[in-house]
Amino acid sequence: MKLVIAVVQDKDQRKVTDALLEKGYKFTNIATTGGLLREGNVTFLIGVDEDQVDDVIEVIGTHSKTREQLVNVFPPTIEPIGTCIPNPVKVQVGGATVFVLNVERAEKL
Repeated sequence: MKLVIAVVQDKDQRKVTDALLEKGYKFTNIATTGGLLREGNVTFLIGVDEDQVDDVIEVIGTHSKTREQLVNVFPPTIEPIGTCIPNPVKVQVGGATVFVLNVERAEKL
């Protein structure tokens, strides 16, 4: 058995959830926050058989897309606020980060 952990941007959460349910996968999702942009994510915990891992990853990848977003990057400085007005920078956000772990034992109680 494998545990698939997938971190998906909030904007893609509904599409990924619907697609996983449509395929019959059971999962738990947890609201999380990303580090760099401090934006909302959802972390999916999906227990599957080894032969289902590629299908789960394909479903997640199909329904979580990267996109560009403008963000203001503030330089680390000790100068007073207002002395430097940052220009917005384009960054890629979205997509999914997926981890696959071995599970020695799983039980439904």
